[in-house]
This record gives sequence, structure tokens and C-alpha cells, in this order.
Amino acid sequence: MCGIVGYVGEKQAAPILLEGLSKLEYRGYDSAGIAVFGTDGITVSKARGRLSVLSEKTEDGKAVPGVMGIGHTRWATHGKPSDVNSHPHISSSGRFAVVHNGIIENYISLKKKLQAKGVEFVSETDTEVIAHLFEYYYNGDMIETMIKVIHRIEGSYALGVLCADNPEEFIAVRKSSPMIVGLGEGENFIASDVTAILKHTRTIHYLEDDEIVVLSKDCVKVYNIDKEEIKKDVFTVNWDVSAAEKGGYEHFMMKEIEEQPKALRDTISPRIKDGKVVLDQFSMSDDDLKKLKKIHIVACGSAYHVGVVGKYVIEKLCRIPVEVEVASEFRYHDPIIDADTLTIVISQSGETADTLAALKEAKQRGSRILSIVNVVGSAIANASDDVIYTWAGPEIAVATTKAYSTQMAVIYLIALYFADKLDRIEKTEYNKILSEIESLPDKVSEILSQKEDVQYFASQFYNSKSIFFIGRNLDYAVALEGSLKLKEISYIHSEAYAAGELKHGTISLIEEGTLVVSLATGTELYEKTISNVKEVKARGAVVLGITTTEHEHTEDVCDHVVKVPATHPVLLPSLAVIPLQLFGYYVASLKGCDIDKPRNLAKSVTVE
Repeated sequence: MCGIVGYVGEKQAAPILLEGLSKLEYRGYDSAGIAVFGTDGITVSKARGRLSVLSEKTEDGKAVPGVMGIGHTRWATHGKPSDVNSHPHISSSGRFAVVHNGIIENYISLKKKLQAKGVEFVSETDTEVIAHLFEYYYNGDMIETMIKVIHRIEGSYALGVLCADNPEEFIAVRKSSPMIVGLGEGENFIASDVTAILKHTRTIHYLEDDEIVVLSKDCVKVYNIDKEEIKKDVFTVNWDVSAAEKGGYEHFMMKEIEEQPKALRDTISPRIKDGKVVLDQFSMSDDDLKKLKKIHIVACGSAYHVGVVGKYVIEKLCRIPVEVEVASEFRYHDPIIDADTLTIVISQSGETADTLAALKEAKQRGSRILSIVNVVGSAIANASDDVIYTWAGPEIAVATTKAYSTQMAVIYLIALYFADKLDRIEKTEYNKILSEIESLPDKVSEILSQKEDVQYFASQFYNSKSIFFIGRNLDYAVALEGSLKLKEISYIHSEAYAAGELKHGTISLIEEGTLVVSLATGTELYEKTISNVKEVKARGAVVLGITTTEHEHTEDVCDHVVKVPATHPVLLPSLAVIPLQLFGYYVASLKGCDIDKPRNLAKSVTVE
């Protein structure tokens, strides 16, 4: 949610800021703005709408000269999208310009305090409070002023601040909202995401909570809230710039769907050695594993759906009770957790606010934390006892595909690793599953080679008003993800139901011509699901069946069938989800939707 870019160097800042913000559009936004320090002090330009509006307004940055500046894309939380509510916000005197990601929870009391002292507010935002607080506390020392401000504000934030008294440097800080520092030659950067600055540098610092950074063109210094300088590790981004470009595809989403075989291979291959799952960075001993009484899986959105798959797989292979919970609900129901509980936290960005808060709650109650994330050095990764990275590479489209698939692959590896360590699996079964895990990339490629079949079916139903997904057991878990993909990007109402629950109310929604997507991949429950298909068919539904090559007679019941290769039953979600991703994509494309940046959504949800 929202995006920040900052630059100081010898080049014109505005074009660099606009270019960087364009790389952050995937995060979701409704307005954009920049503040640049030039010969006349700080100049602010901002506009509601797409970044192209701001680019046109500033003549692609040429109309705002200066070699230091900050930029922002805003996703409205306080105040409607407008030019006035857009960032950067300035203090009453114009001395300070501030960009902010996150939410200031106590802004109302702070606003009233400042208004009582004669400060006039022009926007409806919480962020404007920060600009006026800088003015209120400023004593000539920007670091001391920053410390005073962050001691007063409550909530989550990443801040970039320009001061008219400091023409050669600016300051930034983070707390529970992502911020990285880019290190260049004669220039330095801040950004919400490395994709914004990757064209200029691959050398970065990851900021931790309450770390303050002061940047000039030749120097970067990081301080703690006691104003003590601290030494930061330097990281080098090793993925190719082209990974964050469309590479000839019309949309990032299709590119990332097609990248899944490689992403799966990159995630799986390094963790299988000599016929065994090897989790080099996992520090729990065998004795610790044997003491486990319960596992909690906590996540949001698609990552939560991975957790639903994880519950089925871990319980089946390891015989450990697993609870899957939506992170935004987890910490509010007084969860029963202790030292014999493992909490598995799943997040693509590693910065998801609700998931991070749930992690902290679980840790405070004594649970060990194992996180599955894609972004090295992210807040969730840093707060965990153990981390398994997915190595999916950058994912730009808001609707996740390859991050979901690689998270699921990690769940398989964890389940198999635990089952082996706990002596809960026969060697022949272990070897069979492991072999099938290794074959997943090739089988996904096989499905993608036949994507035109899904495209044709989508062309028949892209004008549907409501679409239902049904399945049992693991197929139900995949149905949840298929339904989410469709509604996220096509804006068609869609729901997923456990097929056995149809008769308990949902079947009343089925009428002539209603599209039902039925997943029937597993052998054990195949006939029961087919019975449910017959029930909806009898009430006029049109059925798209997703099944495997093992089931030869699905065509006799369903109107259209997409078959995926056979594999071990616990791994079927990795294959069944691919046609559903494609279906959602093609429906949205035929409707002319903004697939990579669907309305009202953001890639990384960094506010509660």
C-alpha cells in the first residue's frame, strides 16, 4: 500500500522520482506527488489519479528542477483521493515536506493539540500532523526532531522528510512499514521496494524499526532512537532487472503465471539433496519437533489459502493438529499458544501488517515462529526464529500467482521434513512424494502449454454475473484461491464452497446458466464431488470441471473439462490452481480490466 521513493545526488531528482514511483504502481494508489529541493526551496507537485497525470503536470519532471527530492503514491485511508490529500504534505511555513506510508493512530489528539496552538490544517489526512509536528519540535537538528516526532506518534509508518534548512541531505525512518536504502556512487536513495531503484543500484540496507537514516549524495548514516550511529549490513540484490519488467507480455500477471515452473524449480531444487529434504536454515532440533503439540498457520488472502492446503497436508503426513487462522482475527481471540506450539507465518512481502502483528502476539505467548516469505530482510523474516524463503523473484501483479505456488511448495517440503523427523512416514511413501515434488515444475509447464483451452472457455463466460467454485478436502482449499483470483481482477462476484455444504443453503443460488467450477482431482472423494456436480446440473448450472488425467469419464457429467497431470494426492493443489489462475486472467482480460492494478487493491497491505 502506497509507495515512497527518495533521491539525493547530482542528477535531476524529479524524473528519477517519477520513474521510481512507476515501479511501485503495483502496490496500489489513487494519487501521487513529489517534493523537490531547488533554488527556490521546496517545490511540491501532486495530483489525484494515475501517475501519468502527475508526469504530464510536471512535464515528466522537467518543470520541477533540483537534485534532491521525495515522491509518493497514495492509497487513501484518511480523506478521499484528491490533490489536497495527496502526499507530500508540507508544514505551515513550508520548511518541511513529508511523505508517509502507514497510519498514525493517535493523529486526532495530536491534531487537536496543534490546532489549539494555532496550526491550520488543509487536508483530511493523518500525515499532515507529522509535517506540523516537525515544525513544532524543530530546533535546528533534524535527527533530534525526528526522534521527538516518533516518540509522539503511534501506529505504523515509513517517513521521508525534506527540510528547507538542509539543502544537501534528507532524513527517513521506518516502523512496521517497509523502507530500504539504496547506496550509489555520488547518489543515494530510499524506497518502499527495491524495484523502484534497481535501475540505479543493487546495493542496499534494510532498515529495522525505529532506525533513522540521513542521506546526502556522498554519505548514508543510520541512527537508533538514542541518536547513536549504528553499522548496517550491506546486501546485494542478485536478481535481474528484467525480472521486474514485462518482457513482452501484455500484463505482469501472465508473465508471472508463465514464470511458475522456474520459480518452483528455484524454490524446490536447492532444498533436495541426496534424496532428502534439507532445510539448512531451520534450527529446530529433532527433540524440539517431537515436543510439538500443535501448529498454527497464520496468514492473509492467498497466503491464508496456502495455509488451508498446509493444514490438510501437515495433518495427513505428520499427524500434528494444525489450526489455520486469518491473521487479522488471530490476535483478537486470545489464542491458546505456548512453548509447545509452532506458528507458521506466511507472507509474500514479509511486511503484511496484520500478519506481522499476529507473529508478535504468538511470539509474546511463547510460540516458536517459522516464516515463509519471499523478501529477504523483511520485517516478518527479521522477527522470526526461522525463515524459509520462496525464491519466487519479484512479483509485480497485485493478484499473486508464483508467490502462492512457491509458498505451497515450501509447505510440502516442511510437511515432508517434519514427517521424516517424527518417523510418521514410510520410506517408500517419502520417496514417492519427494519425486513428485521434483516433477512439479515440468507438470506445471505441461498445463501452461495447453492454456488456449482455458482461454476458449473464458471467452464463453466472461460476462457472467456470479460464479461458484466447489470442491472437497484439498480441492476445496484450491477452490478458495480460484474464486479469489477471479473476483480480484475481473470484479465478478465469486464464492467458493465445500461441495458437501451445497445442500445446506448454497444450492439455492444456482439457477439456469449459472457457472460452477468444480474441482475433482483427488481419487478418494471424486465420486462424491461428481454427485454434487449432478446436483447443480439438475438445477441448470453450467459446469467447468477441473480433474486429472486419471479420471476418464468427467466429460460425461461436466460441460467442459480441463485435465491436469496426475501426481501424489497431497500435491494436486499445485497443479489444479494453474487453470484457475488462467481462467481468472482471461476473464479479466476479455472484460478489459486493469489486471495488474485492480481497483481498491494493493500488493502489500501494510496497514491494519
